[in-house]
Amino acid sequence: MIKVAIIDDEQDSRETLRLYLNELYQDIEVAGEADDLETGLALIKSTNPDLVFLDINMPDGSGFDLLERLPHKNINVIFVTAYDQHAIRAFRYSAIDFLLKPVDPEMLVKAI
Repeated sequence: MIKVAIIDDEQDSRETLRLYLNELYQDIEVAGEADDLETGLALIKSTNPDLVFLDINMPDGSGFDLLERLPHKNINVIFVTAYDQHAIRAFRYSAIDFLLKPVDPEMLVKAI
């Protein structure tokens, strides 16, 4: 079972992603969701997910800020954002992939 965390300030985006993951994958468990950096950090620390879907722009900082604050840097991340100008920076953080909102289920499958 692959344990994932979804960190995104947009509830609709979190719900859509969770729905796609539940429909497309039997072996993925959404361990939790967060809508800001602080809650996201706590979620990652408490659930130790195998994969994190991470928004870049959030009210209290960026997904990059969250990654900088993690004690361990070897985390599997797929960035999910509406802004493609962050793609190069995302890959500098060793992102597995970079998905644009709204998430296309076919692109989600390719990313995973």
